[in-house]
Amino acid sequence: MKDMQAQLEKLRRDAAECALIRDLASDAKKRELFSRLADHLSVLAAEVERAIAEGVKSKG
Repeated sequence: MKDMQAQLEKLRRDAAECALIRDLASDAKKRELFSRLADHLSVLAAEVERAIAEGVKSKG
């Protein structure tokens, strides 16, 4: 479970970093790319968070 929590935190950090790069990018294609990456990483983080929650529920 600790490794999943660590991965969740890493995904959230990576999503935030991509959003920051998106906000700082002057090139439209780079903004679009980093926007898609931030969105994708956020979805992955939500899925990991859901899996963690389901794991806790099944143990309880």
